[in-house]
Amino acid sequence: MAEKKLNGTVIVTYRCNARCTMCNRYKCPSKPEEEISLETIKKLPKMYFTNITGGEPFIREDLRDVVRELYKKSDRIVISTNGFFTDRIIELCKEFPNIGIRISIEGLEQTNNEIRGLEDGYNRGYETLKKLREMGMNDVGFGMTVQDKNAPDLVPLYNLSDEMGMEFATASLHNSFYFVEAKNIIKDRAMVAENFERVVNELLNSKSPKKWFRAYFNHGLINYIYGQKRLLPCDMAFDTFFIDPYGDVMPCNGTKDKEVMGNLNNQTWEELWNSEQAEKVRKKVRNCDRQCWMIGSVSPAMHKYIWVPAWWVIGHKLKFWTKKKYSMYENKIVRDYRDGKVTKEELDKCSTCDLNCVINDGLSEASKKQLKDKTGEEIVNADINNQMNK
Repeated sequence: MAEKKLNGTVIVTYRCNARCTMCNRYKCPSKPEEEISLETIKKLPKMYFTNITGGEPFIREDLRDVVRELYKKSDRIVISTNGFFTDRIIELCKEFPNIGIRISIEGLEQTNNEIRGLEDGYNRGYETLKKLREMGMNDVGFGMTVQDKNAPDLVPLYNLSDEMGMEFATASLHNSFYFVEAKNIIKDRAMVAENFERVVNELLNSKSPKKWFRAYFNHGLINYIYGQKRLLPCDMAFDTFFIDPYGDVMPCNGTKDKEVMGNLNNQTWEELWNSEQAEKVRKKVRNCDRQCWMIGSVSPAMHKYIWVPAWWVIGHKLKFWTKKKYSMYENKIVRDYRDGKVTKEELDKCSTCDLNCVINDGLSEASKKQLKDKTGEEIVNADINNQMNK
């Protein structure tokens, strides 16, 4: 029997040079010497897909070595980045032309720079993507976290990615230990949903089956921002996992506190994955009420329960007589909110936002200790300056 391959996300660092308004990870960096080693990466299982993320992965000077090891284990690798370290990205992609790159761009220039807090961040990210395309890279594109401030830029940014022949990945606001945030919330749900509706129709009217299924994912984001139950089951910790910079293996990055199945630094994968602790975490996953809708958990679910999005796509593609194949009012909760049957306050209670929560940052004790004398921003700025001056 062939070995079962998993879906994995490797968080190689919590260091980050961006200052995103919806994520406080930059305030809580990991210590470089504690970050996941090549020896631990060698212990990971076979994967059909691996996402490398952070923090900002390209802060790690040995990222190329990390990718070399993961390429021995994974059929496909995609790196999520803010695109700041253009030279490092280009050099990596010269060695690994089949790798995927997703650069986070949160809207058009002014909006993006205000949200991400990176000086000239939009132009850096955009120019990096252009250079990658000029090199012949195929698996490159934008990643956008949609919120009140940037929702009007959703369709214009999608159109830009479409013109450039690039991928376009979306998300919405989430709260968890990973983002070191508990108070993210969509305030004007109807406005944000209207913009998602527009992009869903753009995707459905394309000629790409991949984009049709991406339309279903964005339909699910409307359902999520209205605080409703997930459209598909969550199977995190069963065939999908995350591993953080400290070697802790987790079901996902969406929990309020870090749920640890085991530590790969001092266990084998088989010991960890089949442990009693891993089973305890799986039981928690089965009873999780957060209703997250992030690509890390939804993509494997869409593959596993393919008939659900497939029937949704078929039903909407059959509306060949109109360009508006989808309406956000297909969702009962959207109609109920419009008709005054449910209030904003009631929907707010359904969200993952917790105004009274003190969020767990998921740091090791050594990483926390370094924050006693310096801020996370100061630590990472000094780190990057040191790297650039070598």
